[in-house]
Amino acid sequence: MRIGIDLGGTKIEALALDGAGHERARRRIPAPHGDYAATVAAIRDLVAALESETGETGTVGIGMPGTLSPATGLVKNANSTWLIGHPFGADLEAALARPVRLANDADCFALSEASDGAGAGARSVFGVILGTGVGGGIVMNGALVSGPNAIAGEWGHNPLPWMLPDEYPGTDCYCGKKGCIETWLSGPAFAREYAAENAEPLTPEEIAAAALEGARPARLAIRRYSDRLARALAHLVNILDPEIIVLGGGMSNIAALYEEVPARWGAYVFSDTVATQLRPHKHGDASGVRGAAWLWPAE
Repeated sequence: MRIGIDLGGTKIEALALDGAGHERARRRIPAPHGDYAATVAAIRDLVAALESETGETGTVGIGMPGTLSPATGLVKNANSTWLIGHPFGADLEAALARPVRLANDADCFALSEASDGAGAGARSVFGVILGTGVGGGIVMNGALVSGPNAIAGEWGHNPLPWMLPDEYPGTDCYCGKKGCIETWLSGPAFAREYAAENAEPLTPEEIAAAALEGARPARLAIRRYSDRLARALAHLVNILDPEIIVLGGGMSNIAALYEEVPARWGAYVFSDTVATQLRPHKHGDASGVRGAAWLWPAE
């Protein structure tokens, strides 16, 4: 049995899967915001609850914000800042009395969709998160790619390619740079730009609905977003050349993207044709916790 834990800023979800990937049990609790020791204890208790319910012991994989530094073993790059600087992996292994595998939450999304989701059967899958932030993960031949710096797939903190004159130099990013892809393609960035141009504060979901109803400002916003996403993904295709790109996060629910983006990215991809497929997620919000469970291969 595999147990996956999706550690978020507001909730912790736990899932037990059998060897075929079928759900055995699931639990969700509020995250102990700001309390590191309580976070470790909560994960320990969730694992114990799933094992009690199923009557089996399982492997444990954790999807987390940020990642563990290969140099120190301490958490880095986590927006759940109370994790930063702690030996999270070692503390979890002590609490659970077994080995634990950890990966970034975007990596877990990618692994889930590549294992038995929208990218199942493909040799190369890039999983994209377009939500509060912009992240990604790479799966090759069924295995998650991490890299020596544990940042493989972090496309959101590269600059938006082929910037137009009115886009340069871009806005400030929390990482300290300007014009990062995340500052253009995250849900908050999309809504913020729309509100600035139209003096109308709408959520991304409301903008998408307005576009479907034919509202010109909303349609223009979707078109502009699609062009930026096409440029950003074309840059990725030029480097990685994946078979399938799977979109997740709130912005991935805009249906127009799956026609608009492939229609545009050919102008930027260094090839006469683009065979890469762009697909919506299959498992939705469950992909993170499923991917955490899939960090351990089938026995």
